[in-house]
Amino acid sequence: MADEFFDVVNARDEPVGRARRSEVHARGLWHRAVHILVFNRAGQVFLQLRSMRKDVAPGKWDSSCSGHLDAGEDYDRAAVRELGEELGLDHDPRPERWLRVNACAETGWEFCWIYRLSHEGPFVLHPEEIERGEWYGPAEVTRLISIRPDDFSPAFRHIWSQLALA
Repeated sequence: MADEFFDVVNARDEPVGRARRSEVHARGLWHRAVHILVFNRAGQVFLQLRSMRKDVAPGKWDSSCSGHLDAGEDYDRAAVRELGEELGLDHDPRPERWLRVNACAETGWEFCWIYRLSHEGPFVLHPEEIERGEWYGPAEVTRLISIRPDDFSPAFRHIWSQLALA
């Protein structure tokens, strides 16, 4: 993973400095991320299996698309950028803000905006980011998390628990 720069934020999610990705993660500094959940017309959510190359939660199921905000970037721009980078959706999709999650241990000290997008695919998955992806009904996601929680990233488990889907 590239050692890019992130904004370090305070308890009110206000930038107070900048640091390299490696330092932010090593020191548990508060920073920012987005998660996008993509739903099809049947109401299924597309989940990604994170690449084994990822530095956090490799080989775990996660949101359809997720990523950190670059230093100076806002949440909405980061959501659109991540959709392009991870799922190949470069035609300026407009995901809607859905839920804000405060920084905590489960999110890796990330303040997160969760977005929702309707899309049928197909997707062009970034091989360094995503091993593969699959569509699941919300009730099936909830069931799988309950019986195999370690198959899912901690951040995704936390975010999913905040949603009233199934």
